[in-house]
Amino acid sequence: MTAVPASPKIYHITHIDNLPSIATNAGLVSDAKRIASSLSSSLVGMSTIKERRLNQIALPCYPGTTVGQYVPFYFCPRAIMLYILHRGNHPEVSYRGGQQPIVHLQADLNAVIDWANAHNVRWAFSNGNAGAYVTSFYNHPAQLSEIDWAAVMSTDFRDAKVKEGKQAEFLMFDRFPWDLIEKIGTYSGTIAGRVKRILGSAGHQPVIAVEPTWYY
Repeated sequence: MTAVPASPKIYHITHIDNLPSIATNAGLVSDAKRIASSLSSSLVGMSTIKERRLNQIALPCYPGTTVGQYVPFYFCPRAIMLYILHRGNHPEVSYRGGQQPIVHLQADLNAVIDWANAHNVRWAFSNGNAGAYVTSFYNHPAQLSEIDWAAVMSTDFRDAKVKEGKQAEFLMFDRFPWDLIEKIGTYSGTIAGRVKRILGSAGHQPVIAVEPTWYY
């Protein structure tokens, strides 16, 4: 089994059009909070899975809550969901805009956990797709070894076990602070320029970098 990285990063992918709202609201919000607050956004996920996460997949470590009440992050860039958006032919995804307008929001896992613990904010992680019924959930750093880190870091996910392990997620309840985003990775310099203009007056300014290896 691959050892837990010393300083793991986590990544949330979102459409560039959502950045003004994220910066203005000082953070990312869960699907449950977005719906309750009637916030508009450019959605790129699968509606059936979002519904399942909202209403069916519970977190045993936090009874009474569902996955849809948490803001999700992957443990790697270039996620399988991004591949689906890149291909643009999945019957359950209405988005057809490709991967270029999708940006990666990167945060440091250890810093995020420290912040959450200091502010009594619930957090957890899964060892696979958090929208699946068979996934296990954990909420202690000592359990990070339950993640298949070799699968997370793999670029070839044709094997079913690798595909499931690569989809491990970090989850923060309700809202994820904008100040914890340390970097924004983009497909191209053109997109990076747009991000800089969008965040021109934002109080927190993450590093903006073109990261071609984070894309397909």
